Order: sequence, then structure tokens, then C-alpha cells
Amino acid sequence: MVKWIGNRISFNESKARTTIVIEPQRNSIVNALMGAWLAMWYVIGVVILLYSLDHIYTEKEQIILWVFSVFWVYYAFRVTKSYLWLMFGKELIKIDEVGMHYKRSIRKFGKSTLYLFGNIQDLQFEVPEEGSIQRVWESSPWINGGERFTFSYFGKIVKFGRKLEQKDCNLLYSLVSKRIQERKKK
Repeated sequence: MVKWIGNRISFNESKARTTIVIEPQRNSIVNALMGAWLAMWYVIGVVILLYSLDHIYTEKEQIILWVFSVFWVYYAFRVTKSYLWLMFGKELIKIDEVGMHYKRSIRKFGKSTLYLFGNIQDLQFEVPEEGSIQRVWESSPWINGGERFTFSYFGKIVKFGRKLEQKDCNLLYSLVSKRIQERKKK
């Protein structure tokens, strides 16, 4: 049976494992505007490409076209990735007797990584202050970061829990730390 903690976090428990799903913020107006912007960006790129195939350019014009093309491809990739995350993404955390599995997925695509309990150290979370530059930056829909939880695993910092609020972080922290302690004992 699926239980909810907060608006974006659900979990399902069985004797063998606890599965936690963190969904991105769903805002239909923002998603529609971002989709429209992305569609216009693709139209601009296609029009420039078709126009450039039909004309001969000087060396300076070719350089300008290449600079624009690199800029266009970079933003097309970044914004498409962010848009797909907003529409179809989720973070999956599975805690079983072996360890904690973490997967950041878009639909079914993504790689699950296993973190063994004995090597997870210093699980903590941090939420930026209201009105801070970091909070404003992370609140924009095209930014994929904003992970609130961190832990150390063999000296490497692992992050998860994108753009969670303080209340959600408190509830998720108590759930994850409690389940890790329970599974460690087995």
C-alpha cells in the first residue's frame, strides 16, 4: 500500500524492502511555458539550419554561425533534459537488507546505484534559506540541481532529494534513517 509523506514523496513498505519515490514539482503552467519555449527553440534551430544550407557565407559569417550553433545545441540539450525531468522524472530509493539503492530516472531510463549500509556516513540534509540567492537559483524550472540530502560514501559525496522543502526533508530524513537502522540490524 502506497503512503504519502508530503506532496511529492510516496513510499511503499514490505518485509523485504522500503521503496521511496520523490517526484519533481508539478506545475502545469510552468511545464506548458517551458514546452512552448523549447518548441520555439527547436523551430529557430531548424530554420537557421535550413537557411544556412542554402547560402554561401564569408569566413566571419561561418564563425558566427558556428558559435550560434554551439550555443543553440547546448541550450537545446540542457532545457530538453530539464523539461523531460519535469514531465517524466522521479527519484527512486529502495532500502533492503543489502543496502540503499538510488536511481534518478526519466520514465524507465536511469541507472540504479547500490550503496552498502556500512559505508554510508553522515546522512544529512540542508535547505537553503528563504530569499537566498541559492534558493532563488534552484527554484527555476530549468535548473536540475537542488539536492537537499547528502552522505559520504567512500569519501565521495552522494546527493539526492531534488528541490525538497524543509517539512519534506524532515519527514524523509526520519524515514530513511529509521529504515537504514532497521535493515542494518538484520
